[in-house]
Amino acid sequence: MSGLRQSFLEFIRTVGNQSGCHQMPERSFFYKGKQFPVCARCTGVFFGHMTAILLFLCRKEVSLPKCLFLMGIMGVDWGVQETGFLESTNPKRLVTGFCGGLGLFAFYGWLVHRLWNMAKKCFVYRKIG
Repeated sequence: MSGLRQSFLEFIRTVGNQSGCHQMPERSFFYKGKQFPVCARCTGVFFGHMTAILLFLCRKEVSLPKCLFLMGIMGVDWGVQETGFLESTNPKRLVTGFCGGLGLFAFYGWLVHRLWNMAKKCFVYRKIG
């Protein structure tokens, strides 16, 4: 494995660890015998974040109710698993993590859009008055 690739994977592993990812092998994906640097849910969250950023850059807004719904999907899966009521699977963790990551960053985009519009109105009113 190249030094740059290894450094990138170590960076992802460190960021994941510092942001709360448990990185448990039984809750992680493996590729060619090597464990992903973060667990299945955090992998989904990462891809959800990237998708939300792309949507934001393409000026596609996700409504607040949809953002909350998407975050709720991940929250329910986590909560059901945490209570011991039902064990989740790695594919389900990946999908619900994607929903949660998309919902959270889409919410950030929604909030930035609202704040930007408020700031523009404030600036225009001050300039005119």
